[in-house]
Amino acid sequence: MILLRRLLGDVLRRQRQRQGRTLREVSAAARVSLGYLSEVERGQKEASSELLSAICDALDVRMSEVMREVSDELSLAELAAMATLSEGELLRPVLEPVPLPAPGNDRANISPKAAAMDVVAA
Repeated sequence: MILLRRLLGDVLRRQRQRQGRTLREVSAAARVSLGYLSEVERGQKEASSELLSAICDALDVRMSEVMREVSDELSLAELAAMATLSEGELLRPVLEPVPLPAPGNDRANISPKAAAMDVVAA
């Protein structure tokens, strides 16, 4: 299962590390405890929209950029999950196949009820 909070945490951590900043610096700027920010980055805590906004402000990055990166990561994770399915699972029919009548015998696989309906319809 793909966890959105884990993807969001990974993106926030990468943003912080690209800037060469420590958890302590960002947590102070965002006014959130260092431990809580660490849990958000590790995907252990779900960040509220208010907290996410504060972290993005502290990182001086637009929330839309963070969410776009999360969306891209989610798309890749979904594709990877689909790729792990076996070919048989991807091609499994939704409905049972209907047997075709043998050549020259139009009613070979038709139930008596269906045959009666053909007579009534005719």
